[in-house]
Amino acid sequence: MFATIKQLESFRPSFVSVTYHANDAAEDLTHDLVIKIKNSTSLDPIPHLTCAGQTREDIRLVLERYAVSGVSNILALAGDPPQVQESDQTGVNRFKRAAELVAFIRQFNRDSRHPDPRGFGIGVAGFPEGHPQTPNRLREMDYLKAKVDQGADYICTQLFFDNRDFYDFCERCEIAGIHVPVIAGLMPVTSLSSLNRMAELAGGARFPAPLLKAIDRCRDDEEAIKRVGVQYATQQCHDLLNNNVSGIHFYTLNQSTATREIYTNLGFKPEGAPGQH
Repeated sequence: MFATIKQLESFRPSFVSVTYHANDAAEDLTHDLVIKIKNSTSLDPIPHLTCAGQTREDIRLVLERYAVSGVSNILALAGDPPQVQESDQTGVNRFKRAAELVAFIRQFNRDSRHPDPRGFGIGVAGFPEGHPQTPNRLREMDYLKAKVDQGADYICTQLFFDNRDFYDFCERCEIAGIHVPVIAGLMPVTSLSSLNRMAELAGGARFPAPLLKAIDRCRDDEEAIKRVGVQYATQQCHDLLNNNVSGIHFYTLNQSTATREIYTNLGFKPEGAPGQH
């Protein structure tokens, strides 16, 4: 993993996000990884924190550890419900929605428990194609507005493949009175298996017909499928950048090749390369 991180580090991304699953056997390893990235690379890690399966004390301890280590940003998420429901899952000591987690982190900042007087920057998730558990799109925006009202600094979206969904989402944010930066989440298709995995991860992602047709034409050639996916994502990036997107977040899933190729296609070169900019 650190070889992959080093390859991406040379492109000087603004941050690297680290996913997190509460009650997972690797939970402590995730926290260790965040701190290792902070201490041994030039990257700014943004760890995910989830409501699901966590008590307020659990979250407070994690925040204190991150604060001491100099971690400066958190992505606050509702998270997937634990497979085994705990007896006090809906008790007063647990978060019911991501907005409550945002408020808790903001209070942690106000209590001066972070050595940086600014405290943690707080990001939250947005869903250009709609939240899979909230079919009511009006209520979905109410929930998002609640997270921002509680102190979220920016929104990082779930992956999408049609930029029109993203632009529509941004306009609906404006209508709802949400005026924080929105970072676009992209994940290039690199294989047929990754296509199916994305559909599962995104709760039913919409794949535009032109993308599916291009993949179908090279169905028996995995390398060709990867080229199609990288080129499609590059075109998405060009369009987003031309429309002044606040930022782009690549879902790498611990891989670096496709993201590095997109960076190169966009004209960015790794640190130390000739003609870098």
